[in-house]
Amino acid sequence: MAYFEETDLHGLSAKDAKKKLDEIMKSLPGDVRELTVIHGYHGGTALRDMVRRYKHPRVEKKLLGLNQGSTVFIIIP
Repeated sequence: MAYFEETDLHGLSAKDAKKKLDEIMKSLPGDVRELTVIHGYHGGTALRDMVRRYKHPRVEKKLLGLNQGSTVFIIIP
């Protein structure tokens, strides 16, 4: 049983990163409750802003942790 997953969006444009997130959310196993999205923060804010504005029916909330380069999605089963 996988409780969490992680994906890295470094090097993608905001448009390509959104497509990747859409694909991941579509295929995310039902037992996953957390998705850590690594977007970085030194190279600009476009990816971070897109991830933090991202909407999907399975994303219950987003957590901003101590690492400024990632955002954790809490997933609805």
